[in-house]
Amino acid sequence: MAVYAIDFDNTLAKTRFPKILAPNEKMVSLDKVLQASGHKIILWTSRAGEDLEAAVQWCREQGLVFDAVNEALPEQLTRWGNDTRKIYADVYIDDKALSVKDAEAMFDNICAAVGKDGP
Repeated sequence: MAVYAIDFDNTLAKTRFPKILAPNEKMVSLDKVLQASGHKIILWTSRAGEDLEAAVQWCREQGLVFDAVNEALPEQLTRWGNDTRKIYADVYIDDKALSVKDAEAMFDNICAAVGKDGP
């Protein structure tokens, strides 16, 4: 079992904040497949207040119910004995994400462009 933290805006839903325009069908389906496979899903979004409530309700209408919303899973809080404030997941899915591999490649490209070696 893995823990997935999935963003809302322009990941699960196509949005023009705060408007929710349409589902990202593949991401909604991925969420459902992951949960059906026994994985835990955290809705991981910067939305708060009424905007967060609208997103959670929209997700329910798509058949998505999360194990946690913008917080660590209850079993993680019990294990750690506190709230670390940083949401723990094995995988983070976000439209703005940059993998370590891609960041390292960017670093290499920058170094090559300015004619310097990396570390």
